[in-house]
Amino acid sequence: MSTPIEREIKLRFDSPSAAREAVLAIGARPSTPRRLQADALFDTDDRQLSAQQQILRVRIEDDHSFVTFKSPIEHPTLKLREELETSVGDGRMLTAILERAGFRLWFRYEKYREEFTLDDVIVAVDETPVGTFVEIEGSDHGIAAAAVALGRGPGDFVLDSYRTLFVQDCAARGVAATHMIFPLD
Repeated sequence: MSTPIEREIKLRFDSPSAAREAVLAIGARPSTPRRLQADALFDTDDRQLSAQQQILRVRIEDDHSFVTFKSPIEHPTLKLREELETSVGDGRMLTAILERAGFRLWFRYEKYREEFTLDDVIVAVDETPVGTFVEIEGSDHGIAAAAVALGRGPGDFVLDSYRTLFVQDCAARGVAATHMIFPLD
């Protein structure tokens, strides 16, 4: 079995509507409607996974849950990671199992995501508490072609994780970085 490799970039947009209009204008077709994704990152008490830039994530969205493990792979212009992911029956139960097994939840983040398809890439419009991003995932060529179609180039590529973007945003605003979640209405 070959190991799945995640290839992606993010592009910053001024608003969800501007991102959605740009994605539709390049011919991308809607594939998955907008929904809230609630992600929880787990690690050991001594942060062994983080020290190796690895991620253990539980994602809950609507009536679906997933567990994902990611490890970085070096690449000069794209964010590449080995990605192992599978669906789970109950994300909240899996969270309890991981905590009882000695992992601790160290970061939570939320985003609204809407997905589109364009040739061999998935194009997502992500609305986060720190801004709007278009995430493009697929082949190297497909990512580059979609970025060019959106009027962007390698200088516009955001390779940071949402966690890193959140920490940078908090530092710029002079507030403590805790969890990247939407305020309750």
